[in-house]
Amino acid sequence: MNLTVLGAGAWGTALAANAALRQPTVLWARNAAHAADMATTRGNARYLPGTVLPAALQVTGDLAHAMSHARGGLVIVATPMAALAEMLAAGAAESASGDHAVLWLCKGFQQGSGWLGHEVAQAVCPLARVGVLSGPSFAAEVARAQPTALVVASLDAALCAEAVQALHGDTLRIYTSDDPIGVEVGGAVKNVLAIATGIADGMRGPSTATTGLGLNARAALITRGLAEMTRLGVALGARAETFMGLSGLGDLVLTATGDLSRNRSVGRMLAQGLALPVILQQLGHVAEGVSSAPMVLARARALGIDMPITQAVVAVLEGRVQPAEALEQLMGRGARSERA
Repeated sequence: MNLTVLGAGAWGTALAANAALRQPTVLWARNAAHAADMATTRGNARYLPGTVLPAALQVTGDLAHAMSHARGGLVIVATPMAALAEMLAAGAAESASGDHAVLWLCKGFQQGSGWLGHEVAQAVCPLARVGVLSGPSFAAEVARAQPTALVVASLDAALCAEAVQALHGDTLRIYTSDDPIGVEVGGAVKNVLAIATGIADGMRGPSTATTGLGLNARAALITRGLAEMTRLGVALGARAETFMGLSGLGDLVLTATGDLSRNRSVGRMLAQGLALPVILQQLGHVAEGVSSAPMVLARARALGIDMPITQAVVAVLEGRVQPAEALEQLMGRGARSERA
């Protein structure tokens, strides 16, 4: 099966390198100079330093060539959420004719519209065979062939089977799901919750000698955050049990606790008093939770869903409250049933 990965950031590069060991794979980079450098050096020093690209992996800056390679196979969009519509449009003609299927890796709600990936796809290429590939995965670990499990979700069972055929291997396990809404909501909301846990981990503790609010606070945020995620997902049409899987609980635990998490890093730096523009400049990578948080909250409010942790994160990101004030507001909420 021919496979094309659109987007040569850390995650796209890692997945393409992994896939190239089993399938004819092309990795497309938007910047032609970046593509040429990767093809020559057999690495991605900009986004995934230390990784050696397999000889079988083709790297190109020519989008037409990359799309042509995928005919009859699989396209994986590995760009940030902001570029998903553009990438889907680029392959819409081929997708509409059934020549290839499309998966996306981005985890977020589109800024402005508040759409999830499947809603973007419905607007851009309604006849395409599409799905989402998600789950707990740091790109650096996938590139090092460390064990990872992902879930591919689509209403098209054949597409799920094709993704398993293309990607499942000794170090990368691919599970399947017919609940793309749940998988997308889990992947998007966990980024917002990771900012919250990062803030808690970065705040000054009760003792001036300690940093962070403690493991109890982190566990509480993860657990109550999972409840928020599930409420929103069910309201959007997902199944509650999906959020106990890889793209719900699994990805939330990884992103909220792992030191490689960009969103958690954003939270930690916010708690240390850095301004958001400075943080994003220092980060050098996209942290999807920053742009998704207001969209998550907007959709929740439109559905009458209570998401207090998300609301606190948005207030901190927008500079309306300081982290300590947001904590005080959360802790000051009235007691309620755990199921509420």
